Amino acid sequence: MPWALAAVLLLIQGLWLPAMAQADFASLSQDEKMARRFPQPVRVGDLIGLPVLDDQDSTIGYISDVVRTPDGRVKLIVPYRRWFVGERRPVAVPIETVVILGRHVNALEFPPASFDKAPTFIAAQATPIGRDAIIKLALGRR
Repeated sequence: MPWALAAVLLLIQGLWLPAMAQADFASLSQDEKMARRFPQPVRVGDLIGLPVLDDQDSTIGYISDVVRTPDGRVKLIVPYRRWFVGERRPVAVPIETVVILGRHVNALEFPPASFDKAPTFIAAQATPIGRDAIIKLALGRR
């Protein structure tokens, strides 16, 4: 009987705690989410040219530049176009919304619909970060 009770308690804990943790994570700000994803130092030059993928592993674009906005935020510049229609336009993707997965970046919190709605990036609005500079980027996992 004690084993059955322990098994039931473990089952409840296995279902309830992860659901509570996910609900708690969803309410966090982008900065707090990034901090929980173990940001690691990465050289800016190593990010240039990496593909940015959506959650279906489709390539959205490739990182062309990394900039810092006047308010101190780091953004990845990704030339983007929807499907094969029109010219590519640069979109500034907040560093807090992406994770690195090996040799590509996953737009975890910035889905393709956000790329569609995002304004075209204007280079005069930010300062490029040198290729030898080190920034922090969150780690992702599958």
